[in-house]
Amino acid sequence: MNASEHTIRNYSSDLRQFERFLQDEDGDRFSRLVLRRFLVHLQKSGCASRTIARKIASLRSFLEFLVEEGHLASNPARGMFVPRQEKKLPRFLDEREMVKLLEVSDKKSVLGIRDRAILETLYSTGIRVGELEGLRPDSIDFIGGVVRVSGKGKKERIVPIGEKALKALSTYLGKREELLAKPRAGIEQNRKALFLNRWGGRLTARSICRMVNKCVRMSGAKTGASPHAIRHSFATHLLNAGADLRAVQELLGHVNLSTTQIYTHVTTERLKSVYTKAHPRA
Repeated sequence: MNASEHTIRNYSSDLRQFERFLQDEDGDRFSRLVLRRFLVHLQKSGCASRTIARKIASLRSFLEFLVEEGHLASNPARGMFVPRQEKKLPRFLDEREMVKLLEVSDKKSVLGIRDRAILETLYSTGIRVGELEGLRPDSIDFIGGVVRVSGKGKKERIVPIGEKALKALSTYLGKREELLAKPRAGIEQNRKALFLNRWGGRLTARSICRMVNKCVRMSGAKTGASPHAIRHSFATHLLNAGADLRAVQELLGHVNLSTTQIYTHVTTERLKSVYTKAHPRA
């Protein structure tokens, strides 16, 4: 399966949920009627439209696999209706909130130094949390000022990284061995991973999310944020400063330009600035 570990984990969770649902179903468990009942079950459970769409997509792919393997004559989920997804503007931090977030971590402890390096890297590169999780020490080219990233579908791309992020990474790498000096039973140390937990194991995407959420609360940001919100902030700040949409598409690793176009929203301050400068009667 040519997908990221994050996608595989989500799809596996979706299929296990469907398996639990089937325990109360009789007859043909892969009928279209059962699939519709599962859809209703998801809606009653309070799942968001986007989550339901992903779960149905997971199920559709699995059933398509069963068809290809000869276990099913046809895919009952093919063409199945899913709730229309609401188009919401991405949540992002303004530049002042972003600066506060980057400054909030402890500058003396090794974990605080690591967290600062993570936050700086996320904001400087705009990479996904799963891509950051997979970085290695040799992924960073300090001389060239770029990061080699393995993105969705195992596609590799080169992303520029700024001086402040490189400085934070350099400081962290100088302390990284301290995390490998405290092994813990049951946790496998991972010298190949760039970002490590306190016992020298690879820092997971889930742990990175928890760290970011904690730092956001400490920074006092009004807008809740996540690693993906930092990615949104990266794209929004670039576009607000006049960056080309296609360049931002390349930086984000989007296959389609339409995916990037959601970031073309701008802040009220930006609109007022453009209006004041451009309108003859402003």
